[in-house]
Amino acid sequence: MKLDVVSIFVDDQQRALDFYTRRLGFTVSADVPLGEHRWLTVIDPDRPDGTQLSLEPKGHPATGPFTDALIADGIPFCVLGVADVEAEYTRLTALGVTFTQPPTAMGPVVVAVLDDTVGNLLQLAQRVD
Repeated sequence: MKLDVVSIFVDDQQRALDFYTRRLGFTVSADVPLGEHRWLTVIDPDRPDGTQLSLEPKGHPATGPFTDALIADGIPFCVLGVADVEAEYTRLTALGVTFTQPPTAMGPVVVAVLDDTVGNLLQLAQRVD
């Protein structure tokens, strides 16, 4: 068994697609029209068989209050592993990405938190040995 797809709830699928592909560097894995929304997933281009991230519209009434509460408390929705948090922070800041937490050493990891512009905070994490 493997983790195949995880979902993140987004305010706008097209803006999310732009952010996750043009800023974060993911590629489109699936883009299937489904009425007013799409089955839209992105994936790490270096791991085409890896876990897909589904950019789910916030259509369900529970998603808005849930994601709003996470943001209000500064809690990232998910963690993205990177080789070098400081380098990603520098690269993404140059692309206009807003961070709510700069790179910070926290024991066995260095983390930073960014705003994905579509209703979520994402944590970048680098394991340090």
